[in-house]
Amino acid sequence: MKSELVYLCLLWALSILGAPVNKQRQRVLLISFDGFRWDYDRDVDTPNLDKMAKDGVKALYVTPPYLTITSPTHFTLLTGRYIENHGVIHNMWFNTTTTEKKPYYQTQFVNEWWDNGTLPIWITAQRQGLKAGSLHFPGTASSYQGQVAMVREVEPRLYNYKNETAWRENTDKVMGWFRDQDLDFVTLYFGEPDGTGHRYGPDSPERREMVKQVDRTVGYIRHSAKQHGLTNSLNIIITADHGMTTVYRNGQVEEITLSKIPGFSFSDLSFHLVDFGPSGMLLPKPGKLEKVYNALKGSHPHLHVYKKEEMPERLHFAKNDRILPIILWSDPGYVINGVLQFNKGEHGFDNQEMDMKPFFRAVGPAFHKNLKVGPFETVNIYPLMCHILGIQPEVNDGHLNATKHMLVTSTTTQGEFISD
Repeated sequence: MKSELVYLCLLWALSILGAPVNKQRQRVLLISFDGFRWDYDRDVDTPNLDKMAKDGVKALYVTPPYLTITSPTHFTLLTGRYIENHGVIHNMWFNTTTTEKKPYYQTQFVNEWWDNGTLPIWITAQRQGLKAGSLHFPGTASSYQGQVAMVREVEPRLYNYKNETAWRENTDKVMGWFRDQDLDFVTLYFGEPDGTGHRYGPDSPERREMVKQVDRTVGYIRHSAKQHGLTNSLNIIITADHGMTTVYRNGQVEEITLSKIPGFSFSDLSFHLVDFGPSGMLLPKPGKLEKVYNALKGSHPHLHVYKKEEMPERLHFAKNDRILPIILWSDPGYVINGVLQFNKGEHGFDNQEMDMKPFFRAVGPAFHKNLKVGPFETVNIYPLMCHILGIQPEVNDGHLNATKHMLVTSTTTQGEFISD
């Protein structure tokens, strides 16, 4: 009788404090299918994505940060910070003094590019007693303040991102990490349908076939979770870094070719990041900033040119020393032909453009079932994951209020930390 009284008193105290009464362990698997646009399920039969929506939550779409390219937007998912705040401002590491640049894959191994003051959720979770891992997710190769994701795998150079057999093997590997190494949080990256969208275009039959492969994989992911005994504890969040839009070609429009713009010369630049897409950054030589800016501003009706300090605040892409003094981007369908390119699909445009919006699905014990929600920014996924895991988030730009309506209030997470 005495022990029962003590138990009842403990329950009463916990309820007064607002603490969980019946703690149930919650794990999180964050998955990114690179370049999966919000509407890619509309022209393809996607039974597994549809079932995931019925069993969980589907957002109309989500809005990534600007610049809408792979590494910066993925680091926003990991940190909940806009790109100007986390500092991974481009897929390519660069040095304006030596003019050296490294491509996407090599940049994964430039530690100081990633480790510049902002901690990804892997490290935050581990510092608070949880176990975290990552497979192929951008940023995995780096250490942060001397720490790494405790279980991690980086894809080899020249990796085949389209191999469906490898997708299934990687899925089983990650589920094994949860079961056999008792992990609480894992990030998993797939490099499609981005590559197919680039090569063939977002409206191509090849892209539609790749979406079918993604859908099959979503079904396999859920099946593997069940086979590994994780259904009652694992929350699966699937999203992407950005969308994709069709590039105008073959004389359809007046192309944007910087070298042909009157008054502009690459010889007036000390350094530039204009590769083959819709965006770029320029570092004019001393005394040449106004000349370069004035030559480009208004030079093409579909080219946007800003001095760094004049960037629209909504883009959150100005307040960082790594961002160069002049920023360019084009309207959807147009590319800046600093270098000739042949892609039929591109991303990197304004994040308000609908073609840049990714998809979002979530399923698991923490989430409502058969719930459709309106759009939200991807910075808000970080505080959502922290809340489910019961960890105190780092300083971030997201808000739990943007996503907490997705959660089953009776489902207890390990903590009650709110980032607002």
